[in-house]
Amino acid sequence: MFGLSFLFPIGLLVLAALLVNGWTDAPNAIATAVATHALSFPQAALLAAVCNLAGVLWAATSHSAVTDTIYSIFHFGGSSAQARSALCAALCAIVLWAVLAWRFGVPTSESHALVAGLTGAALALPGGLSNLSPDAWMKVLLGLVFSLGLGIPAGRTVLCLLSHLSLSEQLCRRGLTVGAALNAFLHGAQDGQKFLGMLLLCAFWEFGGPPPDTRPVPLVPVVLCGIVMALGTALGGRRIIDTIGQDMVHLTAKAGLAADLGCGACLLLCTLAGLPVSTTHVKTAAILGAGQSASGTANLTVVRRIFLTWVFTFPGCGLLGFFLTHVFLLSL
Repeated sequence: MFGLSFLFPIGLLVLAALLVNGWTDAPNAIATAVATHALSFPQAALLAAVCNLAGVLWAATSHSAVTDTIYSIFHFGGSSAQARSALCAALCAIVLWAVLAWRFGVPTSESHALVAGLTGAALALPGGLSNLSPDAWMKVLLGLVFSLGLGIPAGRTVLCLLSHLSLSEQLCRRGLTVGAALNAFLHGAQDGQKFLGMLLLCAFWEFGGPPPDTRPVPLVPVVLCGIVMALGTALGGRRIIDTIGQDMVHLTAKAGLAADLGCGACLLLCTLAGLPVSTTHVKTAAILGAGQSASGTANLTVVRRIFLTWVFTFPGCGLLGFFLTHVFLLSL
């Protein structure tokens, strides 16, 4: 079933969005290790690719709560053809938004772009607001709050704890390698599940509608998600690393380690709780919190640019998904 569904363009669009996710989101996981020269960029990108793959496999086979949440947020009203058009429109919106943000070196959240694009597409179909699930949407909103609310204090708190330990520069750099691996693993666990949910929708729609239950998650789409995300990660995203790891704040090895550990704790907590949080938001906020505490300064111009991109992600991708859905429906 799942092998056949990937022959359709909609399945390829899901994989394209997942590739872009690995390309633009994964650099956040390794930003601290590269910015502090604990790892070279090629080494860090390869490490992140391997850990992304491992994270997707772990989450999908052992803890798929985020997949279940994403899977249940939307109900695309209308015919099956209209639902496919809406999903294609939403995925196109995600890819366009992510590439535009990468072009300017701004870390954007494909997680929230995914939710926004799908929301706009769902609203454009017959049924409107009734196509959205309030309970699942509440989890998305909670994830957004935790993404922004936990990252900065987590980075600062862990830095404060590390400051009481006699850690050498060399030991901190070794810790950054472990931190990069942990963050990349949890990025795969979070974001891989979200796009896996889209692959499940694609596959089941090809055969007459969604099933009553997503368990057990088939192995083929899980592995495919992991491989495509890992490939996107291996392509890198040096512009984004430079923005958050160098331009936004000056990172010491200890501050970078604090950001990695603080971000990892937040991502693990939200993944286990089934909250679809943004790895970009959590990691960038943790870097800002730890870096500013360590150096006492932050580039407010860069911070403002990143924040405005985050603010406009929901309305921007939502409107793109809404209007592209109408365009695609004209071809039916």
